[in-house]
Amino acid sequence: MKIANVPSAPCWADLTTPGTQAAQRFYGAVLGWQVRQMPDPGASGYGVFVLEDGRTAGGLAASAAPGRPAAWMPYFQTEGVDAVIARVEANGGTVTAGPMDVLEQGRFAVCADPVGAVFGLWQRREHPGFGVVNAMGGFCWFELATRDLSVPADFYAAILGWATTSPAAPGGYRMWTVAGEPFGGLLKMNASFPPDIPPHWMVYVAVADCDATAARCAKNGGTVLVPPTTIEQGRFTVLSDPQGAVFAALALNPLSGLGELS
Repeated sequence: MKIANVPSAPCWADLTTPGTQAAQRFYGAVLGWQVRQMPDPGASGYGVFVLEDGRTAGGLAASAAPGRPAAWMPYFQTEGVDAVIARVEANGGTVTAGPMDVLEQGRFAVCADPVGAVFGLWQRREHPGFGVVNAMGGFCWFELATRDLSVPADFYAAILGWATTSPAAPGGYRMWTVAGEPFGGLLKMNASFPPDIPPHWMVYVAVADCDATAARCAKNGGTVLVPPTTIEQGRFTVLSDPQGAVFAALALNPLSGLGELS
């Protein structure tokens, strides 16, 4: 399933960081990504991570505010940003930036859900979103970690029409679905999460070898936060780049039922 083309599904993710040059070096070494700068001066130096074949994997932006921590953020597709942010506010969320047009590329807003997890909305025009998804080197899973599962489930159902599967594990893990297809998860934060870690969205990149990816992260100045771990869906690791932006890498088990990666 090409989730980037389905209304309300994840369609983009970008990294905001105080060290764009360092990020280029790190993600190039760890994931093989290159960076292509947007040519329009109005793009404010925004870059695009691309695979060797030129397909777009995500975005790269310099932090606009001093002291803002580096972070990855997912964007969800919508045919009308303004209508969705009205539902965000009506259902207990907040709009932290926008809505705003980005040149001729599209229209966006940044929001926080009722538990504080931050996400973006994207109304595409010239920029369609991911050029690669559910394939090696592209994003493949989007997971919300929170201490309260019911509030986010109701919130995203109301604003984007998502559904959740019934809990399939003792920890209550659920999967987000859109158009009947899973694209992410809803994870209950337990005692293994430090109390100062707020609810957040985690983006997963598809890789061929989880252990090798974790090793490259450590070798290039990043931190392995969760060592490579085998689960039913495959083998994953949670990593931090040298500026502190957290992401996960997943080597998918082809028998997991979540689709094949190429």
